[in-house]
Amino acid sequence: MRIVIVEDETPAANRLERMIKEIRPHAQVDKRLDSVEDAVEYFNTHPTLDLAFFDIQLADGLSFDIFSAVSIPCPVIFTTAYDHYAVKAFKVNSVDYLLKPVDEEELKHAIEKFEQLHHNGQGQLTDIKSIIQAVRGDQAHYRKRFLVKNAGRLVFLQSEDVAYFFSEEGITFLVTRSNERYLLEATLEELETQLDPECYFRVNRKMIICSECIDRIEPYSNNRLLLKLKPDFTEEVVVSRHRTAEFKQWLDH
Repeated sequence: MRIVIVEDETPAANRLERMIKEIRPHAQVDKRLDSVEDAVEYFNTHPTLDLAFFDIQLADGLSFDIFSAVSIPCPVIFTTAYDHYAVKAFKVNSVDYLLKPVDEEELKHAIEKFEQLHHNGQGQLTDIKSIIQAVRGDQAHYRKRFLVKNAGRLVFLQSEDVAYFFSEEGITFLVTRSNERYLLEATLEELETQLDPECYFRVNRKMIICSECIDRIEPYSNNRLLLKLKPDFTEEVVVSRHRTAEFKQWLDH
């Protein structure tokens, strides 16, 4: 059994691999990947696998983004430390969903379930797209405002006032349409699950932008796109290669 682990926390990946080998000594972990970008590149060139374990929240986005960019050639078992990702959607759709730290008995049950389905000729555990739609549909109440500090006071900012969010040295910032900058406690990964995807898109590891604040789009190297924002950002804003197709769809729907 050939396995891939998509997990950005090394201790968690080490523990998961160790438990897999204890449960199924013959299993071979072909690769460990720690980002959406690396996973997309890997699955584009490695079509023969038996099973994959996907952490939902990765350093550069949600693992759901991998399915938008590339065809996954094997069943997937999701793992996550967060229990708010519509657990019922996974259970109803017969996909195993393991909360971290992963329990060894639950992992064993998930592997046995995969093996039984595989033995019965079911190549995929379920329709992944239906899960993504269910999870994102379960998040119908998107964040409307933000509580931020301003000159020693706490003030509310409405979501429609936000131009973009960016991360720098592990700190998240909010930038308004009037070019005011505020510090946020939330990570980009958390914001990605809280914001309305009709309005906001994560273009790369460090930025989430509002569609109404794109001034212009220019071609960039390696089939990427360069964005000019309103207000202007101090660095180049480039749509990462694996997100370019989805970004175009987002703008065009």
